[in-house]
Amino acid sequence: MEKALFSIGVGVCLLFPTEGHAWNYGGYYRLGYAGSADGHTQSCFKLPGAGSKYRLGNECEEYFEPSLQHDLVSLDDGSTIGLFTMGQVWNEYGHKLKFSDDYGFTRLSQWYVDWSNVPALNGGNFWIGRRWYNRNNVHISDYWYWNQSGTGFGFDKVGIGGDLTLSYVFSRKDNQDQDPYVSRHDLTLEGIKTNPGGELQWGVSYLQKPDSSDAHSGWSTTLQHKQKGVLGGLNTLALQYGQASGTNISYTGDTTQDSSDKTWRLVEILDWQTSPRFSGQFNVVYQRDIRSEGDSQHWLSVGARPVYGLTRQFKLAVEVGHDRVKTSDGTRKLTKITVAPTWSPKGPLFLDRPEVRLYYTYAFWNREAQRAASRLDPGSALSDSGVFGSDRNGANFGIQFEHWWD
Repeated sequence: MEKALFSIGVGVCLLFPTEGHAWNYGGYYRLGYAGSADGHTQSCFKLPGAGSKYRLGNECEEYFEPSLQHDLVSLDDGSTIGLFTMGQVWNEYGHKLKFSDDYGFTRLSQWYVDWSNVPALNGGNFWIGRRWYNRNNVHISDYWYWNQSGTGFGFDKVGIGGDLTLSYVFSRKDNQDQDPYVSRHDLTLEGIKTNPGGELQWGVSYLQKPDSSDAHSGWSTTLQHKQKGVLGGLNTLALQYGQASGTNISYTGDTTQDSSDKTWRLVEILDWQTSPRFSGQFNVVYQRDIRSEGDSQHWLSVGARPVYGLTRQFKLAVEVGHDRVKTSDGTRKLTKITVAPTWSPKGPLFLDRPEVRLYYTYAFWNREAQRAASRLDPGSALSDSGVFGSDRNGANFGIQFEHWWD
């Protein structure tokens, strides 16, 4: 199917003239140099069973996302047909860049044609290709809790009256390693005004049963409320539920799971800006996984990254994150603390970029976390075969450059 969609995209490029329309270049990258306190290459701290890790001073790779957007043609009805492409280059610290091996990759992660501001769709859009779509995340942990990305097509923000919009996505593949392909349907309703500055969003996903043995259909749903003006920023609260192959909620899950397998999740995010110099993000994630095969667990994650502008271009970021996973074998615990003095020429705010940061990260974990890491992820930072050995604490330090633009 991806080859067919790519052929359609190429056909559109050839069909419409491109004179007079500029290419818009955007992207994101981070790079750095880091090590552990015992002299090894930096090894990042992540608790087995947790869905994410806190990222400040805890990213063990160089990463680059270049993107190109080009309006192919503007039509008489005011709509525009454009092309968007984006690549990814990812490489683990301590390994040479080889573009494709066990420690890195290079891929074309997005390519789609977008027909925007279509009068017949009441100002909505139509797209086809591979797209990162409706991605909702916790920035400080890079956790994508609601994500409708995939290879397929979609109707985006079709006006249905007042402030309400309806979106639909059909996809067959929503992650790089997905097997088998699954027909997935995502429907999202937005623009439900609840109070001044408040909006409710609702989404549901249905995953059809694939043509493979011992497979089942599945579904998930998300109810999300966003409130502007809380401590000068934005508060986001999401409640989520998934069943069978829908238990991954944002991605296609294990298609052999049936209706007895369930996932409940709550996500709370507060982005604050209480003064021109003091900003940050706080989050809580609670997830309960019920599995018929006995792999049930509870995951709790609580973290914050306050950022204070010492001057207009220098700021201090501190991040504290705690993860806890409770299973039948006990409760695993990990706490990570990072201090990062930062040069930020654009300004002192939480999301002002570019940044050059020095950082020192210290983490400690319990015996259950070490046992789980040794069994499930040998050689990782928390395992007894990792760089910190039998110790249940460790530290990393380094320098990192991060920037995004469009």
